This record gives sequence, C-alpha cells and structure tokens, in this order.
Amino acid sequence: MDKSKVKILVVDDEQGLCAGIQEALRREGYKVDASTDPLAALKLADEHLYNLIISDIKMPGLSGLDLLTHVRARSSDTVFILMTAFGTVESAVDAMKQGAYDYLPKPIDMKRLRVLVQKALELQAVVAENSELRLRLQTSSEPGLLVGESESMRSVVRLIEEVAKSDVTVLIEGESGTGKEIVARSIHLQSSRRDRPFISVNCAALAEQLLEAELFGHVKGAFTGAVAHKPGRFQLADGGTLFLDEIGDLSPKGQGDLLRVIEDSAFRMVGGSELIRVNVRVITATNKKLQEAVAQGKFREDLFYRLQIVPILMPPLRDRPEDIPLLIERFFESFIAKHKRRRKHMSPEALQLCQRFPWPGNVRQLRNAVERLVITCPDASVEVKYLPDFLREYDRKTTTFTVRPGIPLAEVEKMLIRQTLTHVTSNREEAAKSLGISRRALQYKLKQYRLLDGGEEELEPKPKAQS
Repeated sequence: MDKSKVKILVVDDEQGLCAGIQEALRREGYKVDASTDPLAALKLADEHLYNLIISDIKMPGLSGLDLLTHVRARSSDTVFILMTAFGTVESAVDAMKQGAYDYLPKPIDMKRLRVLVQKALELQAVVAENSELRLRLQTSSEPGLLVGESESMRSVVRLIEEVAKSDVTVLIEGESGTGKEIVARSIHLQSSRRDRPFISVNCAALAEQLLEAELFGHVKGAFTGAVAHKPGRFQLADGGTLFLDEIGDLSPKGQGDLLRVIEDSAFRMVGGSELIRVNVRVITATNKKLQEAVAQGKFREDLFYRLQIVPILMPPLRDRPEDIPLLIERFFESFIAKHKRRRKHMSPEALQLCQRFPWPGNVRQLRNAVERLVITCPDASVEVKYLPDFLREYDRKTTTFTVRPGIPLAEVEKMLIRQTLTHVTSNREEAAKSLGISRRALQYKLKQYRLLDGGEEELEPKPKAQS
C-alpha cells in the first residue's frame, strides 16, 4: 500500500487532539486533513474523496454518526473509525451497526490508533480488489455498454435477444464508436455458441493480398514466407462466431470469396486442395452505408442481401442523450475499479453539458473522457472545470441546455442563471431583466448558488464614509 496516496480526514472539536492525530498520521506517510468544525468537515467530505475518516462521536452541531451516515451514502467505501470519551458498549454497538470499522475510547492510544488505521485500510484494499474482480467477471460474461432508457437502445437490446436464438447472419450498421463489436459479442454470448470461440477480424486493416490467407489459412509453401501450415479465421471460429468488422472495405475478390463460404460453409486453404467444412455464424459490421455502395457498384448486391438477413442499426450517441447518465455511471464503476480510485460522480451542470455535447466519437469518445476524469479529477464531484477542453469550449459557445426529468428546480435555476450570464450578457442588470427578476434577487441567487467569483464586486455599492 502506497501511504502517500491514502487520504485521511480527522474530525474532533478538541483542537489539541485533532492536531495531534493529524501530525502522528502524517509522520506515517499519509495525506491527512483535519477539522475541529464538524460542518466544515462535512463540506470537505463532499468536495474530496477520503479513504478513512477518524471522527469524534459527540460534537456540537453534528455528531460523528451523522457524519458517517451522510458520507457513506455518497461514498460507501469510505472507512470510519469513531472516538468518544463516553466509552459505553451501547454507543460502540450503534457505531458498528451504522457501518463504522471500529471504535476507540478516549484518551486515545496513538499506537493502537496507528495499528487500527493500517488494518482498516488493508480491509478497504481487499474490498476494492473483490469489487474489481466482480466487475471483471460481470463484464466478461455480458457486455455492459448496451445500457439506456431510449427507445432506440431498447429496440437494439430486444433485437439482440431475438437474433441470438438463431444462426442467421447479422449486419450491424452505425457510426464509428457506437459499439458495433459489443453488439456482436452480446449476440454470441447470448447464443448457444457462447462456449465456442468468438473471432474478430478488421477487414480494413488487412491488405487485399493477405486477406484470403487470413480468412481461410494457408498450407506450407503456398507463397513466399509460408513456412508452415496456418489455419485461417474461419477454422479458428469453427462452432462459434466470426465477426467481420468494416465489411464495407472488403475488396471485390474478398467479397466473392466470402459469399461462397457463407453459402457453402466450406472453403479451401490458400495453396491447398482439401475442401474444409466449418460451422460458423457470421456477423458483420460497417460504418458505411452499404446500400449506397451497392447502388454505386462498389459492393456486391448478392452479398449485401446475404449479410443483412437481420440488420441492426446502432444509433449515434447524440440521438439518445437520455442514455448518457447511465453510460457515465457504468464507465465510472468500471474505471474506478480498474484504476483503484475512489468513487466519483458528475455534478448536475457537468452532466447537463455531457448531454448537450454531440459526441462525434460516440460512446467510445464518452468512455475515454470518463476514464480520463477518473484519473485526473481530484474531487468526488466532477465539476465543469474538470471536464476535457473540448467540452468546456463547447460550453462557452453553446447557448442552450437540456433539462432532464427529475432534476431539482434549484439546479435548473442555477444553470439558467449561469448560462444567461455566460452566453447572453455579463451585465447583471441586463441579466436580471432578461430573467424577469430584480437586480437584488439576482445578486442573492448568485451568492446562494456560489456563482460569484472571489474578485467580483458586490452588487449594492457600499455607502461612502462621511467626511
């Protein structure tokens, strides 16, 4: 365990004890914040992710148990050690029931505290590893990106479930980054072939002269460099599924070869004479409009109709913004486990911006952006300021925002005020008039929603001193 990456918060209204624990744990190599004000500590816990919080139980304004309840509701993996001068069995049991790791009576034995901290963090690491393992098992058995509440994605999921029951060829169409290979894998994993191989080939990445040998294999001596017998992708996929991505880039000869093997379920290796029979389900995908390619004579019509017995169209992400919160939540879960980071969540404003952005790279681009945030964002709440440059630049240029059902009215009002001042007018008087409220009301809301910068002037001028 790298202690320099562990963040601890100490909360106790006794200043001497609070500072003493902070110093003792800093000497151990941990990063330690401390607060004698439980309400200020609550704010720190909302803004930052802590591995461990050591808190007094009885404090004015907010008890340690209340702090525990609030923090663990947002970050269930934060570990708590509670302290009290009232070392009764009842309070200890109550603390453990609410999720505290352990309980220390005052006066604090620093040696015992250090041991307890180490054990608590070791337990947290084990829990994190188990969560990561559980997530890996889940994602290996069922593709996790086919989530969404949009009707378009519901239709895709329903179609996957239906075609998985048969062996018909499937053509998956959609823009780059929409998750076409994930659909293919999902069909395979829900089919009776799930225990057999899933073999993927990117047709665009193979030169025409190599494609035949790659798909059908070659015998020794078939061409220069063929020093050994090598099976092709069709043989490797026997009994399972062969996924041909970017099928629209297949050469005319490759198209003819593929059509024959799909119709006959048999082929000959390059340089070989033996007819090899296979039982392979073929699923193809393209980001091109194959029907237009057929009309232009660039793609064989007979192959096109043979491939698209069941077509599946993957919608671009910009057409289903209602699915973005679910995708972000799934990506956070995945990458937090992968990189062993603390839990994070999008602020309402950041989430709104993600839903407004058109995402030209689709789900792949969103996935990469979330992974970056898991690594780079230092706080529990991902605010707009932490988003990638391309999102913040879009935010500066756009003049609209989307309101998703269920968002609190206060958040809608905050975003409307922010967007008005950013994109309509920075003049407070004009902004207030545009919003239909008084100048004083606007100033109050700016303070209420913390939209005032530290250097901004107060709206109402202070009276001049009498000479």
